[in-house]
Amino acid sequence: MRPLRILTDTTCDLSPEYTGKYGITLIPGHITVPGRGDIPAFVEWKEYDRDSFYADLKKRPEAYSTAPPNIDEFAAALEKLVSEGSDVIAITISAGISGSYGFLCKAAEAVREAHPEAKIGCVDSRRFGPCIGLIAIYAAKMAQDGRGFDETLEWVETNKNRFRQSGWLDDLSFVAKKGRITHAKAFFGTLAGVKPIGEFDENGLTTVLVKATGAKAAYELMIGYIEKTIEDPQDQTVFIAQSCRRRQAEEYKRLIEERIKPKAVVINDVYPACGINIGPGLMAAYYVGSPISKGLEAEKKIFEELSKKN
Repeated sequence: MRPLRILTDTTCDLSPEYTGKYGITLIPGHITVPGRGDIPAFVEWKEYDRDSFYADLKKRPEAYSTAPPNIDEFAAALEKLVSEGSDVIAITISAGISGSYGFLCKAAEAVREAHPEAKIGCVDSRRFGPCIGLIAIYAAKMAQDGRGFDETLEWVETNKNRFRQSGWLDDLSFVAKKGRITHAKAFFGTLAGVKPIGEFDENGLTTVLVKATGAKAAYELMIGYIEKTIEDPQDQTVFIAQSCRRRQAEEYKRLIEERIKPKAVVINDVYPACGINIGPGLMAAYYVGSPISKGLEAEKKIFEELSKKN
């Protein structure tokens, strides 16, 4: 059996610590930054200070942009791995918000023609950020355990809809400037400490399901939601993503450890490949739970019940 490698791009927000530990191959996308133009996206704060980066991004969001790896870049990464004798499962950011998956599929088609002996699986994660990273880690663990291409690919495709988020994006004015929400909704979403709490839908887009007034109420709703949707927390590492919300993420981590009791809780930065389109203000937990329902009907009911209690 050929060895199996997992490939993903920098929208996964996995630092070298995790890609190295799990043997995940990372291909950089592109970011455009003032004064430097198009540069490879990164998952380490070496040349840029995190807080300064986000401060400038918030002031002039129109000066920053992102782009996925192109077809040739995906093809080169796949070619290298299959030339080394490996099969590959490549996982991309949701096709609903990026052209990455389409580029990957075209690249894979070309590499398969040159290497008919290799198996290449293309996965639209229908997720973004550390949630992609979690999916990649689960797949990489299966590969490390000796699971083959077919078994691992089937598991990922069957279970990717179980990867959830529970968190807020409390600065909607930024995503409004990026054209991803109306200014009116952004205005009402940032009034009086309102915390919009959202979840992925079955298509990989995020829908706001409830708006909590104040951090205390938001934490209670988010923890309650995790309690009702997570499965086997004792066997899981929960990722918390944050963009300029480290203090809030630390409190969330404490509450998750106290109430949910997972195997571990890890706080991740949101790096530029996702951060340029999210901006400051994200603080969300990512974990594996029950499958997300069609139209988020079950999730809406959960928040309705939790809101009544609070």
